[in-house]
Amino acid sequence: MEYYKWVLAFHIVALMSWMAMLFYLPRLFVYHVEYAQKKEFVEVAKIQEYKLYKYIGLPAFWATLVSGLTMIHLDNQLLSSGGWIYAKFTVLIILTLYSFSLEKYRLALAEGTCTKDGKFFRAYNEVPTALAILIVGYVLTKSFSWAFTLIVIGVFAMVIDVILDGKKQQ
Repeated sequence: MEYYKWVLAFHIVALMSWMAMLFYLPRLFVYHVEYAQKKEFVEVAKIQEYKLYKYIGLPAFWATLVSGLTMIHLDNQLLSSGGWIYAKFTVLIILTLYSFSLEKYRLALAEGTCTKDGKFFRAYNEVPTALAILIVGYVLTKSFSWAFTLIVIGVFAMVIDVILDGKKQQ
């Protein structure tokens, strides 16, 4: 257990790096599709997207995963600490799928085959925020609350709706 706090510290730093990619990459996608007619800009965006995903996001994802599994190995009581840990794992799986979906969109944008527009990526950019709020809420309170979960999802559904609807009216 003497190493647990060091592993936890590493886990938090890795998570922050992974989340930075999850927050910023969809924003780059917005610029990529909205300025598609500016070829020089798109080429720079492609380089930034590639480096952000491959050099920051993907290694940070793996570091987060390995350090999280190491924490469970060091303190297997975490698995018997209540429903919050399984709620966290569920949201983590969704966040992981989201992360890998960004690579799918990055490749499609690089190949020029992506059919999504800027308003889609603006709305898609809100997903990791909602998931991060859920994960942090579960970890800090060490409890699972359907009310908390539904409120967070509801608020972010409204935000996404406003983003998508607001773009229709412009």
